[in-house]
Amino acid sequence: MSRIYLSAPHLGPLEEGYVREAFATNWVSTVGPNLEAFEKAFSELVGGLPCVALASGTAAIHLGLKLLGVGKDDEVICPTLTFAASANPIVYEGARPVFVDSERRSWNLDPERLAEAIEDRVKRGRKPKAVVVVHLYGQSADLDAIENVCTQHGIPILEDAAEALGTQYKDVQVGTRAPLSIFSFNGNKIITTSGGGMLVAHDPAWVAKARFWSQQSREPSIAYEHKELGYNYRMSNVLAGIGRGQLAVLPERVAARRAVAARYEAAFRDLPGLSLMPQAPWGLHTNWLSVFLVDSGATRDAILQALAAEDIEARPVWKPMHLQPVFADCPRYGGEVAEDLFTRGICLPSSSSLTIEDQQRVIDVVSRVVTSRSATRTPARQVTPGGETWASRGG
Repeated sequence: MSRIYLSAPHLGPLEEGYVREAFATNWVSTVGPNLEAFEKAFSELVGGLPCVALASGTAAIHLGLKLLGVGKDDEVICPTLTFAASANPIVYEGARPVFVDSERRSWNLDPERLAEAIEDRVKRGRKPKAVVVVHLYGQSADLDAIENVCTQHGIPILEDAAEALGTQYKDVQVGTRAPLSIFSFNGNKIITTSGGGMLVAHDPAWVAKARFWSQQSREPSIAYEHKELGYNYRMSNVLAGIGRGQLAVLPERVAARRAVAARYEAAFRDLPGLSLMPQAPWGLHTNWLSVFLVDSGATRDAILQALAAEDIEARPVWKPMHLQPVFADCPRYGGEVAEDLFTRGICLPSSSSLTIEDQQRVIDVVSRVVTSRSATRTPARQVTPGGETWASRGG
């Protein structure tokens, strides 16, 4: 049997056509028609906001923080439950992350803990320069509550929507409300350019500045002149061609990911101690990854081991940043919720191309482990392509 991956790229003929066109016309560098078309199409997706395509989501966060004026000895608030790329760029600029716990409704940044953190940092004379708001695993954070807290203190937000293309908050694509937002097109994301990211801003001058920085800050002169520090962060025209094709099928990819999560949810409904990541009431969860909470860490680890033995890739939920050795000395507020989610959370194979047969393989392994560790031995339901499911009920 072939290996089942956690989140595999799902490509089609549109992408191949745009890439062939780039080769045929020799536009293979960081300029070209694919780049222009990709940025234009993405801008339409985010309500007409200007954007710039970059080499990675991490690069987009880095330039976004620079645009917000983050610098040496500043502090930036960041959720502790996230991937390291949300926090690393803070350090690139000589600033320090301040980590804040999650709330259980969405697993994202807790607005109450955020308020506590900001008030305490202000009392210490350390008012945060910015707040990075992550939309985790395809689910939106509670933006209204978070924005209310930040507005009270005059602190700007950068939305990290790396995992949330297609995700909605109150019927609007996330990454459109904050002054700056970023998206990722890494190989495991809901759509991919193999590697890449997008920076979105409300101010066109900020996008122009980020584009300038991303091309080594080269001045518009015949000589190679540089008056400020620059970066090699621009996306290539070849990769933008992949992005053009992927963006055209985004609704189908979202629907497929949600269907995968719904089939897991239906199959595991009668299993004890296994629950799907909450579907918060304020928006559309894309279920970029199908994430479940297990009743104990020991059971979660047993599931991971059993899946690995069957050549099935699965992962724990992100290890919180405050538990990472590199960030051990950073301030934090709370962390108990994030630690619990990390200890008991598991990400199951979620590719939009996942077949019914392969998903059943995953379900069978998980069911075997859970039922063998429980006094209640209820068999899991079989995966079926149709029928009443959580996704068809609207989540």
